[in-house]
This record gives sequence, C-alpha cells and structure tokens, in this order.
Amino acid sequence: MEDTLNYNDESPDNSTRLKAIIDTAIDGIITIDSKGIIETVNPAAAQIFGYAPEEIIGQNVMILMPEPDHSQHDRYIENYHRTGVGQIIGIGREVMGKKKDGTLFPFLLSISEVKLKDKQIFTGIVHDISGLKKAEAALRESENKINSIIQGAVDGIITIDTGGIIEMVNPAAAKQFGYEAGELIGKSINLLMPEPDQSLHDSYMHNYHVTGQKRIIGIGREVTGMRKDGSIFPFYLSISEVQLGDRKVYTGFVHDITRQKLTEERLRRYAAELERSNRELQDFAYVSSHDLQEPLRKIQAFGDRLLSKEYDNLSEQGKDYVDRMLNAASRMQNLINDLLGFSRVTAKSKPFVKVKLDDILTEVISDLEVSIEQTGAQIVRSPLPEIEAEPTQMRQLFQNMLSNAIKFRKENESPIINIYAKSLQRKAHLTATPGDEVTEIYIEDNGIGFDEKYLDRIFNIFQRLEGQKYEGSGIGLAVCRKIAIRHGGDITAQSQAGVGTRFIITLALKHPED
Repeated sequence: MEDTLNYNDESPDNSTRLKAIIDTAIDGIITIDSKGIIETVNPAAAQIFGYAPEEIIGQNVMILMPEPDHSQHDRYIENYHRTGVGQIIGIGREVMGKKKDGTLFPFLLSISEVKLKDKQIFTGIVHDISGLKKAEAALRESENKINSIIQGAVDGIITIDTGGIIEMVNPAAAKQFGYEAGELIGKSINLLMPEPDQSLHDSYMHNYHVTGQKRIIGIGREVTGMRKDGSIFPFYLSISEVQLGDRKVYTGFVHDITRQKLTEERLRRYAAELERSNRELQDFAYVSSHDLQEPLRKIQAFGDRLLSKEYDNLSEQGKDYVDRMLNAASRMQNLINDLLGFSRVTAKSKPFVKVKLDDILTEVISDLEVSIEQTGAQIVRSPLPEIEAEPTQMRQLFQNMLSNAIKFRKENESPIINIYAKSLQRKAHLTATPGDEVTEIYIEDNGIGFDEKYLDRIFNIFQRLEGQKYEGSGIGLAVCRKIAIRHGGDITAQSQAGVGTRFIITLALKHPED
C-alpha cells in the first residue's frame, strides 16, 4: 500500500511523519546514547517529568531517576555493554521516576536498542501509571473495608455457588452455627438446615434455575437453622444474587432472632393471660355491679317509703337508723357507678384520634369553673402537645386530676395548680415506632400532700389515705392510671405531707394501629 510507513526510509516525508507520531504520542518517548545522555524527548515525556524539553536534552538520564537507580545507572549501562545482559532492555518493567519538583511516581518502562550506522542508541517508552496505582490502591482499600465489614459484622454472611457449595463464611455466621469457618468452606449449605429443608434444598435450587421463581432470593423470610450440635434456632434470612463474570453466586445474610422469638412468645402468652384475666375482671365488675343494683334499689325504695309514709311514726332512734341506712345506700350506689366506670375504661373504649390536650384542658377548666371560683383556685398552664388519644378518656383524666388538686387543698389556703409538659424519647435515636416518643404531663399543687411510702396505695382501686374526711370512692386515681396505661404510659407522683404533690402522667404521642 502506498500509505504504508517505511521506518527504514530516510526521505524527508518519512522523517516528518515519524516526528509527528512521536510528538503527538500520549506516552513519553526518550532516546539516549550509549553513555546515557538524553538526545531527544517528546512533549509527553517532558510533561510527565515536569520539565521543558530543552532542560533535559544533553543531561544524563539519571536525573529522571530516584535513588538507588540514580547512583547506579552508569554501572547498569557499563555492565550491559560488557556482558550483553540487560535488566530491562527488551523486557520492560515497572519502575519509579523522579519529577523536576522531586516527587516520585510509578511508570511502565520499555527500552529498545537501536544500532545506527555510526552509533548505538536506546529508546525508552514511558507510560505513567500513577492514576492506575491510585485506582488499585483505592480498590484495595475498598476491598479491605468490605472485608473488614464482613469479618466484623454482627450478622452472619455466607456465600454459596449455584450448586449450593459454601465459598465464604464470616466469623459471625460460623459462631451462629457452632462451627469453625474452615469446617464449612467447600461443604453443601444443606449442612446448616434441619429437615425437611435439608433434603429439599437441592430441588429448591433446581426449581429456581429452571423457572426463575423466587421463594426467598431478594425477598427474605424467617427460617430455621441447625447448629453443629444438632440444635435448631430461628433466624431471618435474606439472600442476594450476584453475577460474577461468567458465574453466579448467592449471598445469605443471617440475623439470629432467637431472643426476639422467645420474647414474642412470652408476650403472646402474657397477653393472652392478661386478656383472659381482664375479661374475667370486667365481667366480675359488671355482673357484680349489675346484680347489686336490684337489692340496692329495693333498699332505697323501701327506705324512701319509710321516710314518706312512716317517718313520723318512728322513734328518734328509728329515724336516725333510716337516715344512716339511706346515706349508706347512696354511698354504695356511688361505689357501684364508679366500679362500672372503671371496668368500662378498656371494655368500651373508642379508637384513638388526634387530640389537642390544650383544648381538653380548657374544657375541663370550664367545667370546674364553680369549684375553682369557690376555692379561689389559681390554674397556671403552659402549652400541651397534640397526641393520639381517646378524647373522652383524656377529659376524664384531666377532670379527675384537677378535681383532686382542688379537693385536697390546705385549709385557709387557695389552691395553686401548675400544669406543663415535657417531650421525651424512651431511647436515644429511636423515633420510628409508636411509643418511642412520649410526653410527660406535670400537674403540681400546693395541697395537703402525702407521705411517699403510700405512693403505691393511692393508685389502687378504692384506696383512700384520708378516711372519711373527703368525699369520694377512692377510685379516681385508679381510673387515671388505667387511662394512662391504655395510652402507652403510666402515672406516678412525688409528694411531701403538708407541702404539696406533683403528679407525672406519661402518654405516648402515637400508637400502633389496631
């Protein structure tokens, strides 16, 4: 072909062509004479080493070399001329270069020897591999990081091939199954499965390869594993499929859920027992209260007849007996009504909705307006949050708490009631699950207070510390606590006799859907 380049052709056109190729080459091209003196440098080589071409032409090539090559290069050339054995000529290898500013960098150097009519020259091709080395270092660092993550992972990680043969096991997986990693490499994954999965796993793999239908790959589910000692345990398994060149591997992530499943089972049994117990208590409370209503109504009815028809015929002592009987019947009626109300807190509850506690408090204060005015009570309030709750029960809660604070005031001293809230997280960094975030409602008063050794008693049904001095059945705080517990919280108090009481009501901001 006419355009074929003839390197032996010394015509002007061919020389121009060769110079153009060398000058535009991406790799550096340097020629030296038999003593190592640089004769030519193309622009790429000058740029790679950080020089202008005129700065290095005529210099010994050793200026481009770091130690020890810098000092030993002349001896390398002399040895080659004497023995004909080259360490790099005609071979090529990776070496280090030195730039003008003293920085070192790696490059691939290939040297060819050319014998001209009157002299011998060497041509070096310089390919800068700094970027490649950085990429290799980054890849190694990435591989080391990935390996460290795999080796240090809390969950087990196992890789198998398409035949189900284990290729990699991290320490966590080996420990979970009770093996040393070396005992599992090269073994079938069936080894870690109880029956029937152990016998059926190969058919699972075959079915997936034939149909592509996924039963667990990319989905994840709870399964059972078998340890070396034959014991079985539950774990959550998620499997990813990876194509490596011309082959496929599967990586399984093993999360031991033994503790979680035991906790779930304990909670299930506890919840079932609690539900049965609550149902019995609710039935007992309702039936007892309902059955007591009829004889009580007769006592009240015949007592009222005695008052209206026979009162004047009674002695003074008889009249006192009738009055005391009717008072006792009235108190019993109130107790029955309170007991029915207590049993209905959970028996006939409504769904939770968004509730502005500020609005509830405003309504309650309005309802208690008469007793607030009569006692000269002062209500100091700060903003309360919006939560998911049952509005009626929130109203009942605040009504009972404020009524108590007004009722148990000190003689000759107007009650001062301070109401405010604080938001809390049960555990740091956890806010996703209903119940993680709660509000604490503080209701502080300057009333009679109580000795904190009675703290547990005041929230029990029908418990009263002040005997008959104050009206009521003693069920109010028990109802409040039941409401708080139903709303994902609880209620407690800090108090000192003669100083006052601070009630702390905890309520969850959100609740699981039924």
